[in-house]
Amino acid sequence: MRTIRVTGKGQLRVKPDQTRITLSLEGLYPEYGEALRRSAEDTERIKDLLMELGFARTDLKTLNFNVDTEYESYQVKNTYKQRFVGYKYHHQMKVEFDSDNARLGKVLYALAKCPLQPEFRLSYTVKDPEAAKNELLGKAVADAQAKAQVLTQAAGVTLKDIQSIDYSWAQINFEIQPMNRMLMAKECADEAAGFDIDIDPDDIDVSDTVTVLWEIS
Repeated sequence: MRTIRVTGKGQLRVKPDQTRITLSLEGLYPEYGEALRRSAEDTERIKDLLMELGFARTDLKTLNFNVDTEYESYQVKNTYKQRFVGYKYHHQMKVEFDSDNARLGKVLYALAKCPLQPEFRLSYTVKDPEAAKNELLGKAVADAQAKAQVLTQAAGVTLKDIQSIDYSWAQINFEIQPMNRMLMAKECADEAAGFDIDIDPDDIDVSDTVTVLWEIS
């Protein structure tokens, strides 16, 4: 059986409709148990803050959590040594909501006022990534078929049934970051109800490929 294998590429521009705020909390404490306890307490304080803005406690999701030993260097004469200073926890979380600049301004304002002063990052994504992935795959298959028809016509052969379709299953990142890092001091927050935010994120450009194998005659 003669075959032809063609790789098609799909390209798509998706308008982001969901806002994501990624928060990072960390603290250094002399005892491991204290680091865990303080991490839990700090996380609960962030949940309390978000609940006041209409979020559910379960809306805050953990992305990464770890507790590591922390050392510092010191010098004795001409020799550098290290000594243990404690246990440092790092907790990275996210909260997502339908894009709304007014609500975003209130969230950023509340984070700026928060005594914990978390580091946070703003990004935008899509609420239904599976629908976008399916549309992208459809475009990739259509591109492969168009190329196969051109090639077989030029070669004087006939395109018949599809024998296989190979898809990479690679993770597609439907996220755009207009600001990589945000750290707002409490002094930035005044007595207003929130910050005046006017952000219109650009469309997200994504692409993927599929390889289709046809029988030819």
